[in-house]
Amino acid sequence: MHQNKLNVVLCWHMHQPQYRCNEIYTRPWTWLHAIKDYTDMAAHLEAVPDARAVVNFSPHLMVQIDDYAHRIRRLLDSGEPSADHLLDALGGLLPQGNAHKEALVRSCLRAHEVNIRQRFAPYNHLCHLAEQALEAGTLPEQDDMTDLLVWYCLAWMGEFMRSESTLAGRMMEQAVGFSVQDRLDLLALIGTEIADILPRYRRLAESGRVELSVTPWSHPILPLLMDFSSAREALPELELPAGAYPGGEARCNWQLRHAIACFEHHFGFRPAGCWPAEGALSERTLELLQNHGFKWTASGAKVLRNSLGAEFGQQEDNKHQASPHHQLWTAPTPNRDGKHLVCIFRDDELADLIGFSYSQWQAEDAVNDLVYRLEQALERANTQGNNDATVSIIMDGENAWEYYPENGREFLSTLYQRLSSHPRFLLTTFYDVLQRVPLQPLPRLTAGSWVHGNFSVWMGHPAKNRAWERLIDARLAVDAAIAADHAGLLPVEQVMEQLSVCESSDWFWWLGEEGRAQDGPAFDQLFRLHLKALYRLIGVQPPAVLDQPIDDTHNQPDSGETSTMRQAN
Repeated sequence: MHQNKLNVVLCWHMHQPQYRCNEIYTRPWTWLHAIKDYTDMAAHLEAVPDARAVVNFSPHLMVQIDDYAHRIRRLLDSGEPSADHLLDALGGLLPQGNAHKEALVRSCLRAHEVNIRQRFAPYNHLCHLAEQALEAGTLPEQDDMTDLLVWYCLAWMGEFMRSESTLAGRMMEQAVGFSVQDRLDLLALIGTEIADILPRYRRLAESGRVELSVTPWSHPILPLLMDFSSAREALPELELPAGAYPGGEARCNWQLRHAIACFEHHFGFRPAGCWPAEGALSERTLELLQNHGFKWTASGAKVLRNSLGAEFGQQEDNKHQASPHHQLWTAPTPNRDGKHLVCIFRDDELADLIGFSYSQWQAEDAVNDLVYRLEQALERANTQGNNDATVSIIMDGENAWEYYPENGREFLSTLYQRLSSHPRFLLTTFYDVLQRVPLQPLPRLTAGSWVHGNFSVWMGHPAKNRAWERLIDARLAVDAAIAADHAGLLPVEQVMEQLSVCESSDWFWWLGEEGRAQDGPAFDQLFRLHLKALYRLIGVQPPAVLDQPIDDTHNQPDSGETSTMRQAN
């Protein structure tokens, strides 16, 4: 009997918050992930000719990648500071004063203990020397400090970048005693790799190997910007912030317009798909996405479960029907042309296995397990006698690999090879699938995100709600300043851009959760710094309340680095 193939779509979401505030990069995670993860993820696709994937970029990440490339070039050409203290030190602008030197040293200690630090003996030794010095209330010797900086960059490099670079190989063999020229050569290598990231993905897209998609400009939770009450569709008793966000729908349209323009600028074409920040959808969000010309969007299976209710469970229990989240759905309301946006719901279980579990497995065993689960999904679909089953694995494309040996190189290489060569799988992209797979009408959509199927990560906790109230106050101040600007002196576009930074989902994510006690203070502080910058742009003194942490369980000052901060999702 003829057996259908299973459509398998891997979608990697690339995002970092806007770490640049007042022209200073407060955290290095964007460029570190650039040389580690964004280079590796492209190289894996390039290495397996039949591999296919969807890669989603948030515009704020694209902007920061591009900005870093230009800043590194200027640092090398003219000695102009890059505004990132690690890169400046690498380029010869070593910090002055013990406080700045200590901040540099502490930054260079932030790496995964086993998979990065202990993997490289010289780096691990330098870390021990630095920790001993800090514990004694002193600083490492200058040569040890600069060697530590070099090794931090080498250790964070992606597997392909490190193994293919003659310079990196020579420096690792040298191990210590790096000269000024060594550091400049390393900085040039980093700059070259960062400058080629977006063009590299563009080339993959132009060759048909990758479908590129986009997220709204600053990674906001669109349903909440439009209407706080959407959070109660999945959680009726959720405590909402006081007030409402003014002009939220207009802001969502701004976010989508600017996202599309940024994407077209870097990649040369209009995106078909939009992975909304955190997969956050509502019916009104679907309408906006349709109005902006998107063909598909996506979220988590829990959103579909909430939307279908008992019907989801009935389909899931029916062995003669494909799992609901292994089908493609159409938005409840068509656009003006009578066409429906396609809604895709990820397989949460498989995404979570890759994101949180398989890193502890042997790579071959992990891929075998994933292939087995996909084969089971196909067997279930084959009982229907049709080929509409599509398994969507949508997940963070950067943070997970730190927890895998060698940045997930063996796992990802094996994964692409097995999925692309499997006789019963078709490794493909969303745009390809929606051209040929039957669509199911979605009768309704309950607002929610991939996380729990609701918005509790961004609203409901007192600290999260206070953050929204601080944002509402700032937005009202912006509206008042623009209304009073009869002479047209305000830099309105710059103000709107800074407002968009403050609308990002990232600030709310890190507040008020027990498991985020280490990271919350840094994001609390950065959010308030961005709000202060917004007030200053409109010529208004920032309110004193922004000098105090929003989360009252934190006690983080407004200056210096937060040494416990790890990279953001």
